Amino acid sequence: MTTLRLGIAGLGTVGAGVVLIVQARGDLLAARCGRRIEIAAVSARSRDRDRGVDLSGYAWEDDPVALAKRGDVDVFVELMGGSDGPAKASVEAALAAGKPVVTANKAMLALHGQALAEAAEAAGVPLRFEAAVAGAIPCVKALAEGMAGNRVTRVMGVMNGTCNYILTRMEAEGLPYDEVFEEARALGYLEADPTLDVGGIDAGHKLALLSAIAFGTRVDFDGVELQGIERVSIDDIRRARDMGYRIKLLGVAEAVGDGVAQSMRPTLVPADSPLGALEGATNMVVIEGDAAGQIVLRGAGAGAGPTASAVMADVMDVARGHALPPFGQPAAGLAAASRAVGGTDHAHYLRLSLRDEPGALARVATVLGEAGISIDRMRQYDHPGADAPVLIVTHPCAADALARALAGLEGTGVVTEAPVALQIQEV
Repeated sequence: MTTLRLGIAGLGTVGAGVVLIVQARGDLLAARCGRRIEIAAVSARSRDRDRGVDLSGYAWEDDPVALAKRGDVDVFVELMGGSDGPAKASVEAALAAGKPVVTANKAMLALHGQALAEAAEAAGVPLRFEAAVAGAIPCVKALAEGMAGNRVTRVMGVMNGTCNYILTRMEAEGLPYDEVFEEARALGYLEADPTLDVGGIDAGHKLALLSAIAFGTRVDFDGVELQGIERVSIDDIRRARDMGYRIKLLGVAEAVGDGVAQSMRPTLVPADSPLGALEGATNMVVIEGDAAGQIVLRGAGAGAGPTASAVMADVMDVARGHALPPFGQPAAGLAAASRAVGGTDHAHYLRLSLRDEPGALARVATVLGEAGISIDRMRQYDHPGADAPVLIVTHPCAADALARALAGLEGTGVVTEAPVALQIQEV
């Protein structure tokens, strides 16, 4: 039986998890892919840190580029993170040396995926990244392989466990955003730069990768409309629940005419839908195709075990000799994404703060009507002060109509705070 030798760059939570699987499941891995899988060498920032796994049997390289070039490394596993710098340089070095690459680096792929895919195909080696999107959920494989016979119409999902934790914790305990944000920070759930999580950037990277596979385009992260969860209040969560909805940071990529609309933003989904029932730090990806219908994938979106599991799935595909272009079809044939701004028409939730005076609601209704937006439901809540909280649910409308209405509301003289507008997705 032949041996496949790994070089692992990055020994944080995920890297240590991969080492543990290789050490503990050697016989099982060999039985399933027909080759022994071993670790030849590793690289990380510090040699002295205790990572909870025995690294004494592996060669050490301080420079990940040197690791990528080693003669005894058959597959380069990049788990350092970062869109540029050592991660990108070492992946480029591995591909130039004709070595397969397995990575969990969504930021690098979202920004440089096309160039790296072309380099991998030119070298005739795989570039695999299942672990870059939604942890243990095999959504990359589902799109590129399982749904290969479908015309995909929509991909959507909750792809950042930290944001889902914050929103579900706010709802369950009735806590304000700022308090749960600090709790998440204390638990170590947030990135060093929290805006990567709560600003939707991390999840936007993942959506851009899935969108490229789903619609056969080049990765277009710049085309993802990003809106974080910072302005979602406990009142929004309660009022959405009153109407049978829950708020999720939801990524949506959908085919609209000849283009693709991509967005990552707080969205209302039916409480009784699979997405609405999602709790805690769990992820979910929903894929819709013309032949298969709707496919729902749910599982752990982060952590040592789940992400390492996805890394090893890619390693084992390489060991089996499975060859597939990184984005499901040859990179040279991927067209630049044609951006369809706004997507299809959707209903919206609007939260307004109005002066409690005669005619205020009439002025709001006039502005909405002039923008071509009709009202489905409207509620006014009890209030102790001079400003009245008003909730409006619109009938489906175009994004540009909503933008015109929001701009018009500023000139009514009765809106006392910037409106909160959240899309409603029926799933």
